[in-house]
Amino acid sequence: MIVVWINGAFGAGKTTTARELIDLIPNSTLFDPELIGAGLARLLPAKRLAEVNDFQDLPIWRRLVVDTAAAMLSELGGVLVVPMTLLRQDYRDEIFGGLASRRIAVRHVLLAPAETILRERIAAREVPPDLPDGEIRVRQWAYDQIEPYHAALAGWLATDTHTVDNGTLTPYETAVRVAEAVNGGSVPVCDIVQTPEPTAETVAAGVLLFDEQDRVLLVDPTYKAGWEFPGGVVESGEAPARAGIREVAEETGIHLTDDPHLLVVDWEPPVPPGYGGLRLLYDGGRLDGGSARGMLLPGPELRGWRFVTEEEAATLLPPVRYERLRWALRARERGAALYLEAGVPRG
Repeated sequence: MIVVWINGAFGAGKTTTARELIDLIPNSTLFDPELIGAGLARLLPAKRLAEVNDFQDLPIWRRLVVDTAAAMLSELGGVLVVPMTLLRQDYRDEIFGGLASRRIAVRHVLLAPAETILRERIAAREVPPDLPDGEIRVRQWAYDQIEPYHAALAGWLATDTHTVDNGTLTPYETAVRVAEAVNGGSVPVCDIVQTPEPTAETVAAGVLLFDEQDRVLLVDPTYKAGWEFPGGVVESGEAPARAGIREVAEETGIHLTDDPHLLVVDWEPPVPPGYGGLRLLYDGGRLDGGSARGMLLPGPELRGWRFVTEEEAATLLPPVRYERLRWALRARERGAALYLEAGVPRG
């Protein structure tokens, strides 16, 4: 199963190209995630919608894009063509990582006409006459997205995609270029970690690593949203401590020579769509400056990493994960492991 994701700024011609493309790629179907946003605008309370400027900022939108794409491919098979502007790397990682976890390969194409052409297309874009403040809500909003597009293009976007300059091409000619690249293998599958979604409770092992100032290492994984400790799910037949060591090496390139010491065992209750399970945190010790400078980045597993104080961690980690860290630091100070349930000490 394959997704061909057509990216680009507003006015790049993504949707018109996608409509032509499904006639050129055998057994392909069009899926426009704008429909998910339109549905959420009718389903979610106005108070929740007012909290974001873009429906992409809604976690439910990103989750439903993955779920809907997977359901369509399960029903229809073949290739799904998805025209959608995606400028935030963390959202790209979350969506593409979610698809990868379903064993769905993503081929990422960028339509990149010159800015003058983008502005001409936006100016010519039809605004519904019955839409209140249509000029601002449609046209000006599209103009405002040009700067974020260029920022993404100067960073991750250009290296992540197969680029097609369609400034002088018709939608059909653009689709032909894309189809030739996809069918000919010029558009590689995105390099992103495939982490299968759990189907039952899991055991996960995290490792706390400290710098010479006793700050703790947090990582920003590509395959899920939010900051985390180095670590991951314990594989069948694997000792949790060894799983932590393995994950640290895979994610950061650091090879721990000593077994880490257990700090906390935290039972995470199942909260749909998650299954919960046991979460173990270990003390991996203090890294010297050379080890910290030798960490792997960028790579398929990490977007970023940083050493933080306990106070700084509170602004980065989800509440339950922060509580897990907080009690792990107390256990480290006392030299005795703690048992938690949902981040709260028991017994």
